[in-house]
Amino acid sequence: MPITFIVLFGLGILSGVTTALFGFGGGFVTVPVVYAVAARGPDAMHVAVGTSTAVMLVNSLGATVTVVRAGRLRREYVWPLGGFIALGAGLGALAATSVADGLLHALFAAYLALTIVDSVLRRGFLTGGQPRPLGRVTASAGGAGIGAVAAFLGVGGSVLTVPLLRRRGLPMRDATALANPLSLPVAAVATAVYLVAPGPAALDPVAAGLLLAGSLPAIAVLRRWPPAIPDRAHAVAYLGLLGAALVTVLA
Repeated sequence: MPITFIVLFGLGILSGVTTALFGFGGGFVTVPVVYAVAARGPDAMHVAVGTSTAVMLVNSLGATVTVVRAGRLRREYVWPLGGFIALGAGLGALAATSVADGLLHALFAAYLALTIVDSVLRRGFLTGGQPRPLGRVTASAGGAGIGAVAAFLGVGGSVLTVPLLRRRGLPMRDATALANPLSLPVAAVATAVYLVAPGPAALDPVAAGLLLAGSLPAIAVLRRWPPAIPDRAHAVAYLGLLGAALVTVLA
């Protein structure tokens, strides 16, 4: 048991780093970690997803405060996209509570794999471009789709919002920064749904507490001393972390 606590705390630090630098909000770290280390039984994946949304809520809130204080919140990319993400998140979280655990696990792995392949093969993610505004269809239908998928899998939506904003020409620094405020509606809505949903508790409070004990100080340190990462290296590192999460889930 002490080893499990140390592992969760250490990976909580990693969750904080990915939140601050890549806008992950913790989902791609916490879901594989809780599933592999802490969750047990037939509902293990549901517990991992539910715990992830709770951790993500706190992490993304802290990182969003940093973005606002630094004057880096670009409202034209956050609203109305964030509102439609919240709408889709409610539907996605409700759907996840009634899906078989094995299917949820398989869909999570498929989601990671498709995202990696899409980001490598489609133009725009690795190279960037000139910033362009979001269209109405992208903000509405696209936002609802992002929220539904993100809440269903407990990942916050950064894996969809970062590539989206990247292809709209935003540098990685801005795209990952905006991923946190765009993850907030997913985390808030999904956490509320998982807490009130009937059936077994989809939240491990001990695992969540240990992960947050590691992640929050890491976010605070990186808030004060943010590293300077070249844009392309930032994009490649983002894909590398997605690959590591996929290996963890499959293993």
